[in-house]
Amino acid sequence: METKEERIARRHRERDEQMKASPGYLTFSIMFTLAYPFIAVFTFVMSGLLAIFSGISRAAAWVVSGGSSK
Repeated sequence: METKEERIARRHRERDEQMKASPGYLTFSIMFTLAYPFIAVFTFVMSGLLAIFSGISRAAAWVVSGGSSK
């Protein structure tokens, strides 16, 4: 006889298998795989811009404070 935990685990596995077989999951998986390089480059560029503007902002705050800002 199957325990409650085993039954729950089996149902979860069955649900995951059904989901992975759906057209939506397959489409998302393919699109994400194709788009991932663009997502990574975009993230890298935006992080760089953020660092640059953050440095400019910190420098401006330091100048405005007369050099006492950390």
